[in-house]
Amino acid sequence: MTWLRAFREVVRSGLTIEETRLEPLLALRTAAGVAIVIGPTLWLVSPAYAASAALGAYSAGGATFQRTWRPRKVIALGAGAGLALSTFAGYLAAGRLVTFLPLLAVWAFAAGMAWALGSTAGIVAATTVGSMLVTVTLPTSVGGALEHAGIIALGGVAQAVLILLFPIRRWGAHRDALADALAAVADYARRLRHDPTAPFDPEPLMTARDAAAVTPSQARTRPPALHGPRGLAERIRPVVAALADPDVGAPAEGPGRDRARELLNAAAAVLDATARSIRRGTPADVPPGSADVLRVDEENEVLEGPARQAAERLVELLGEALEIAGSGGARGKTPTPPGPAGAQFLMRPTMFRLLPVVVRAVRRELRRDSPVFRHAVRLAAVATLGYLIAARLPLGHGYWAPIASVMVMRPDFHRTYARAVARLAGTLAGVALATGMVRVLGPDAHVFGVLAVVSAGLSYTLIRTGYAYSQCFTAAYVVFLLGMGGQTWEQTVPERVVLTLLGGVLAMLAYVVFPAWETPRLPGRLADWLAANGRYAAAVLRSYAEPTREHRADMRRALLASREARAAWQEAYDRAKLEPVRPRGLTSREAQEAQEALKGFGRAAMLMESHVPRADSRFVPEAERFAEALEADTAQAAVDVREHRNPDWGRVEEALSAWESAAGDRSPVVRREAELQKQALEDLATAVSRTPLERDVGSAREEQRVLASVAAEGDGSGPAHRGDGSGDEERRASGSGK
Repeated sequence: MTWLRAFREVVRSGLTIEETRLEPLLALRTAAGVAIVIGPTLWLVSPAYAASAALGAYSAGGATFQRTWRPRKVIALGAGAGLALSTFAGYLAAGRLVTFLPLLAVWAFAAGMAWALGSTAGIVAATTVGSMLVTVTLPTSVGGALEHAGIIALGGVAQAVLILLFPIRRWGAHRDALADALAAVADYARRLRHDPTAPFDPEPLMTARDAAAVTPSQARTRPPALHGPRGLAERIRPVVAALADPDVGAPAEGPGRDRARELLNAAAAVLDATARSIRRGTPADVPPGSADVLRVDEENEVLEGPARQAAERLVELLGEALEIAGSGGARGKTPTPPGPAGAQFLMRPTMFRLLPVVVRAVRRELRRDSPVFRHAVRLAAVATLGYLIAARLPLGHGYWAPIASVMVMRPDFHRTYARAVARLAGTLAGVALATGMVRVLGPDAHVFGVLAVVSAGLSYTLIRTGYAYSQCFTAAYVVFLLGMGGQTWEQTVPERVVLTLLGGVLAMLAYVVFPAWETPRLPGRLADWLAANGRYAAAVLRSYAEPTREHRADMRRALLASREARAAWQEAYDRAKLEPVRPRGLTSREAQEAQEALKGFGRAAMLMESHVPRADSRFVPEAERFAEALEADTAQAAVDVREHRNPDWGRVEEALSAWESAAGDRSPVVRREAELQKQALEDLATAVSRTPLERDVGSAREEQRVLASVAAEGDGSGPAHRGDGSGDEERRASGSGK
């Protein structure tokens, strides 16, 4: 993608209105938290203290809108404490640049590394950098700084108390995640009616699994409806795929296909009703016709063989879904999920036991080619540089420039640039709106306080519709807040616009100077996904060779690892498509074809999983040899993909030929699914293989690069690095000839 096209996509993305469900009650409660701390401090103390209280309450309230599975009151308290700590630490060093700048750099770097824990931690940590930059306006005494830090922390406490006293949709995010997973499987079943090989995105299932992990305190209060349906969705997905597939399920045409379509439509209706029940916590009505369809007549059933087995299994699973939809999640009525009691909960560490997890996550990202590490370096450099530049300008509130940079920067190119554009557009609209209201209403601290609260509420309401639209009211909120402190709009508005523009430009330039492109990493991500898929397929085959509980557990672990690898590839691929850099290692067409091939490989393994025998079923000894060959070849092919060599499936072909020639093959359906896996692997090899001419050109370029590096080392200048953080993989990719 060219830079011009990338900028068009950035502008479009930054100004797009995202279609999402608004949550006005949550916004009203959070805005009330801002009002509760602004009003008394403005009335009893001073506008300066009211501004500090507003900073804590507003930022802590915004943190509770991030998607997190921990209780919102815990997030509010944590954000308030972090803001107070950064404010006080900043004050202690704010007297001299020689002490403040190193502290700012270290704090910003730590905030950038917080992305190793997830987006919520990264965003909350960025707000603490902003509060540190505001410390230049604090009083000149340690006692005063402690008072302001306490007031900021009080804002977080106020938000937490309101969440405790006025809960709105308790477990709402968890309910939505589980309902989305069931709805995704329902949509998948509907699409399979018309496209038997339709793809399925496992992200809703991954999100539901993440939401299912709870702390011990959460486990005691979690609604029964959130216990078992996730596993139900996991089990239904391969069954509907096996039923619809013309190779191993219902025939492509005829009465059997019509019957399969009826069952898939009924499955979708039941799953949608179950999703509504869980989302709302009330019983849901299932269409009467769906229950009639879900009956397998022993005499008149048109489906035969594996298709009939899949239909019977689907009816059994949908019976559990019907019970959940009818119960509405009421305590004592929701069916207990099968399995041992200890398997009902996925445990999440408490806040006090999170420190070792944090240390491990950060340590994994402390390497030069890590996007998180590079983001932390950019954040530290831009925060300090922006502060220095703004301090030299004849403008007040110079901290607005580095705050704008810190708040728009993200670990990837597209979101950083899109948020910079959105912040500038929102700021222009917000300051224009606020300026007009200030000129009409005149200077009045109490009126400005009310307008600040209203602006905060509107910002919270639109927080999920797009950054530009939320930022519009955030900018107005800042103007009203400063007006409450006695500053006129002629002072604040021009400064706000100019410094926001400066901060956005610095954030954009930082990514150009020190990027973290995903394009060169695509071969490595693809290799990880291939190896993970190979282990999953091998685990499924071993469950046929020896259907034991241990092998089923291995299959489940391999499936989860495969999903994580696929998600990492998808995230990298989506980012790479929006990057203004040349493809390295994989062209866009190769990446697309390889992705489709690996999806087909994973789908074949999923079809095989749907027929995994029970412990008392017959064994399939040929599956063990094929599993060994498959795992070995995919592991070697992953290395080949990283090194830009053509993969080879010799062991897979040999094992499949031996399986086909085995006397008395008792598993033709399993062997057919193995053939589908081999075909998918051949499609992958076709997508990523190089012609002899391409290999010769790549080898020549690689040799030239090595000679140039040796010559550079010989004269003391050192190896010439490209400076874009892709590491060895990217430098090898430069010699691929692509």
